Amino acid sequence: MKIVLHQFASFAYGVSRSAGNRARAGLLGLTALCALSVAPATADTVRLVALGDSLTQGYGLADGEGFVPVLQDWLTQQGADVTVINAGVSGDTTAGGLARMDWTLAEPADAMIVALGGNDLLRGLSPKTSRENLDGILARLELERIPALLVGLPAPGNYGPEFKNAFEAMYVDLAAKYDVPLYPDFLRPLSEKADAGMSFRDLMQDDNIHPNATGVQEIVDAMGPEVLQLVQSVAEAEG
Repeated sequence: MKIVLHQFASFAYGVSRSAGNRARAGLLGLTALCALSVAPATADTVRLVALGDSLTQGYGLADGEGFVPVLQDWLTQQGADVTVINAGVSGDTTAGGLARMDWTLAEPADAMIVALGGNDLLRGLSPKTSRENLDGILARLELERIPALLVGLPAPGNYGPEFKNAFEAMYVDLAAKYDVPLYPDFLRPLSEKADAGMSFRDLMQDDNIHPNATGVQEIVDAMGPEVLQLVQSVAEAEG
């Protein structure tokens, strides 16, 4: 993972890009920051919101190749009755995610994937501040009784051991505080190849920052079982 994140440290995740999100009429302008999947939902369908940055939004990929549509397809293939809603905004930080919680929750959500922190890391923002923002997001979800899956990223060593330890610990600590499952590394398939001394260029776009379609598929294959467990637990609770 050190190799992956050292490459990330030279680039902020893309130019901010946003797509529409179904929302109340009075919030249409604001909710343009949140992209929505277009899969139809029934009354019993679990509405799963994916809150994140460009990795969630699908930066640089064709329609249908980003994290959300690929995850949607994967979950559907497992028999899950779920609609995955794309609330990824390229360039977003934990502060941005917290600031748009009202917009993101303008429509009902049954569960949420919280995958933020990469841009905080790239900018070298204080882990204390990042922790406070993630704490605010998880506190809001707890208040709304919305189950969550927290998705983290490991920090590179170039910020020093104190920064690295604080950044990585915030995910572990907050997952324990709010009793939510933790998936510690969004980019796990790339990290595993890097840690094994293997090239992962075959999983990356030309910018060497964002995963390509093959990389996204491997990310979803790795994370999918954790997401499916979240969806199933919500469906069982509602049933």
